[in-house]
Amino acid sequence: MAKVIVVTSGKGGVGKTTSTAALGAALAQMDQKVAVIDFDVGLRNLDLVMGAERRVVYDLINVVQGTAKLPQALIRDKRLENLYLLPASQTRDKDALTEDGVGRVINELRQRFDWVICDSPAGIERGATLAMRYADAAVVVSNPEVSSVRDSDRIIGLLDSKTIKAEKGERIDKHLLITRYDPGRANRGEMLRIDDVLEILSIPLLGIVPESEEVLRASNLGSPVPISSADSAPARAYKDAARRLAGEAVDMTIPSEKKGLLNKLFGRRAA
Repeated sequence: MAKVIVVTSGKGGVGKTTSTAALGAALAQMDQKVAVIDFDVGLRNLDLVMGAERRVVYDLINVVQGTAKLPQALIRDKRLENLYLLPASQTRDKDALTEDGVGRVINELRQRFDWVICDSPAGIERGATLAMRYADAAVVVSNPEVSSVRDSDRIIGLLDSKTIKAEKGERIDKHLLITRYDPGRANRGEMLRIDDVLEILSIPLLGIVPESEEVLRASNLGSPVPISSADSAPARAYKDAARRLAGEAVDMTIPSEKKGLLNKLFGRRAA
């Protein structure tokens, strides 16, 4: 039975789609069977990041509305046999998503996979609330900037009120993934420090992805970072985050200005 994860944030452009692809690839590299779903109906970018844009025939809306079967719409990654994509539609809007339809698709995916990772659109509208509706846990993606952190705080409130688990009085696990972190800018006061973000959001830290051209390069190549730049700092950060998500105790590190080294952030381990 799969664990369903929503990758979410309040603000656009923080790296949700890149992180969805990277975490999915990293988990697949751990011999886990993974499905990633694009909930950004009308825009559809996850297929581009994964290099599958030319292979889309059916999409999430087709499956939700019953005009295609789930196996017809799932696209198997050519590089990792355990990684699959369920793309969004570019020609429909989010009103085509129904709660019952999404629930049926998620339940079917639970039976087929170890992990189901939902790439949420930004904001708090219908697509975002449906992406988180059936989640067991959430990865809240935030840049170390005031506006991004503030919007992430709003999303945390929705996770505690709008999910099926919340309505049942159960706790939805929330994990913080900080992206585009630049230690030099943080030391100069040009962006928030890690401890500042943790103090504001008060959820466990899953990982810190440093600012790097490798992330943009991977997106442009249509290849998740753990595949395209396996030895890069962002790839290592995503791989460690995936291991923590899977329950491993992995020492947390923060990017350092000094000779490109990583300093341990002691005491921060995944539960």
